[in-house]
Amino acid sequence: MDSHKPIIIIGGGGHASVLADILRQQNREILAIVSPDKVDERAVFTNVKQLFSDKDVFKYSIKDILLVNGIGFLPRSTVRAHLTKLYIENGYKFATVVAEDAMVSSYATIMQGTQVLSGARVQAGAVIGEHSIINTAAVVEHDCNIGVNNHIAPCATLCGQVKTEADVFIGANATIIPNVELKQGCIVGAGATLTRSLLAGQTCYPSRSQIK
Repeated sequence: MDSHKPIIIIGGGGHASVLADILRQQNREILAIVSPDKVDERAVFTNVKQLFSDKDVFKYSIKDILLVNGIGFLPRSTVRAHLTKLYIENGYKFATVVAEDAMVSSYATIMQGTQVLSGARVQAGAVIGEHSIINTAAVVEHDCNIGVNNHIAPCATLCGQVKTEADVFIGANATIIPNVELKQGCIVGAGATLTRSLLAGQTCYPSRSQIK
C-alpha cells in the first residue's frame, strides 16, 4: 500500500521540519530530506539521509517511495508549484499528510498531496484540493471548496461555503465570511477580514498597524 512506502521530503526548512515531526509521530519512515543547504541544525532531521538535488531523487524508483512537499508557500512564489509539477511529470506521487490532532470530518474530502497540520479543523462537506496546505489551527468550515495549491495560513478562518480557485494564499488570522469566492492567485493578507469576492490576482490588505 502507498501509505506504507518510505517518504522523501522535498525541502529542509521550517515547513519541512513541521511535516517531518508529524510523520515521525505517525511512525512513518523518512528515507531522506532534499535540500542544497545544511539541515543538521534541525533536530527533527537527525539520522535522516540528506539528498542535495532533484537528480538525487530521480535515482529512486517511483514504485518504491512517496514524496512530501516541504517547501513553504509564499505569496506570488511559484517554487512549490513548480516542484510539484516537476515530480508528477516524472511519475512520482505525493503523500497526503494529516496531523493526528487535526480534526477532519469523515464527511470532508481531502485530495492527494494535501497537508493538514496540527490543530486545524476541516468540517463536513468541505473539499480540500490537491497539494494545498491547511496550516496550524486554521479552520475550514462546512461546504468550503478549496482549490489546488492553496495555503490557508495558521489560525485563518474560512466560514461556510467559501470557494477558492488555484494558487490562493490566505494569511495568518485572516477571516473570510460565508459564500465568498476567490479566483485564481488571490491573496488575503494576515489579519484581514474579507467580506466580498475577489477577482483573479486581487489582494485584500488588512488595516495597517500603527507603531508609535
